[in-house]
Amino acid sequence: MSTDPASVIPLYFQIQNDLASSIASGAIPPGGQLPSEEELIRKYAVSRTTVRKAVQELERLGLIEIRRGRGTFVRAAKLSQGFTELTGFVEDMLVLGLKPSAKVLGAAPTAANEWVARQLRLPIGTEVMKIRRVRLADGVAMSLDETYLPMDLGEKVAKDDLEVYPIFSLLEEKYETPLIEADYRIEAVAAERFVAETLEVEEGAPILLIERVSFTLGQRPVDYEKLYYRGDKLRLTTRLQRRSSPIPLDALPRIIPKEER
Repeated sequence: MSTDPASVIPLYFQIQNDLASSIASGAIPPGGQLPSEEELIRKYAVSRTTVRKAVQELERLGLIEIRRGRGTFVRAAKLSQGFTELTGFVEDMLVLGLKPSAKVLGAAPTAANEWVARQLRLPIGTEVMKIRRVRLADGVAMSLDETYLPMDLGEKVAKDDLEVYPIFSLLEEKYETPLIEADYRIEAVAAERFVAETLEVEEGAPILLIERVSFTLGQRPVDYEKLYYRGDKLRLTTRLQRRSSPIPLDALPRIIPKEER
């Protein structure tokens, strides 16, 4: 497509619509890279300012994402992850037909602060193993995982290849620590600098923070995690049952109509 300078439609909007059509038709598929800024300038014979305006609008609409130092890519559709049972990242991604992988950022003993100690039911200051990993699906960073383990398990797990083996699998299969259930806390937060740089998003971007405490036999907490998921990549879904005995209508407080007040 060539732009029409004589049209009443702004040039940036013409380019925006053309690129959006290519995305919608699959000509540029999810995860596909857009032409570089220089290529777009040559293709549409417009100024750099015009191209940047078109790209900024596509980003604002959520159709593309700009990855620093890598280029501009079409956003993939959000992954819908069921939220009905205790599973790990690898299990979740395999179910979705994606290839999971991990990159270890660090694993070292640390003194448990008040919050971590409370989750693992340990005295404040107790040494625990802290492990940080980036979790990827088909090569795209999905989450930053911060894991805390009691030292009797953590010092063993930290010696394993955590870019190959999931911690859940190691605990259950290698170290005979079955995971029975878990407590979850979920909240939306803004990406701080370290999280943003690690997940290749803008500082302040929406992040889904999942805190999870997993328990083994005897209700012992053995794994506390802070999972920072990209808000543009994941959607949690669940199905809830209704209580069998709803509140009777005559037990509800009466709402007085405005005209009777």
